[in-house]
Amino acid sequence: MNKKRLSRVIYPGTFDPLTNGHLDLIERAAEMFDEVIIAVAASTSKNTMFSLEERVKFANQVTAELDNVVAKGFSGLMVDFAKQEKANVLIRGLRTTVDFEYEFALTNMYRRLMPELESVFLTPAEEYAFLSSTIVREVAIHGGDVELFVPKYVHTAIKTKVAQ
Repeated sequence: MNKKRLSRVIYPGTFDPLTNGHLDLIERAAEMFDEVIIAVAASTSKNTMFSLEERVKFANQVTAELDNVVAKGFSGLMVDFAKQEKANVLIRGLRTTVDFEYEFALTNMYRRLMPELESVFLTPAEEYAFLSSTIVREVAIHGGDVELFVPKYVHTAIKTKVAQ
């Protein structure tokens, strides 16, 4: 007899900024799993446009209508955060074969560090397959309009940040 397990999943990333591609994966994960934690990485090695606190706020704001989704910031190893949150599934997005190769290597490392953490890979809807936070940031910094690529709340924040 199969017993349903509570699935607490983590979707980690820097989300700088959170894009419609990210939101697509978050919404689909929310339909598939009991609880979704958007794990916003402090990522001190990256020069982020927004602070950790701003990125967590954006993620919580744009997912407010999803009652089983919450965003939390973290620093350090993602597997340590997964253990702290008692998560048993890791969600990762794949756009290209390059993403697959990178994520496959990471998954093998995660499996060594936390064998009970299962990885699930999701692909974005076709209209978001080209989208990345890096591309969105670059377009915005150089004066391009990114309104079609990010949630409205995030778009407003990007316009304000770029204007500064």
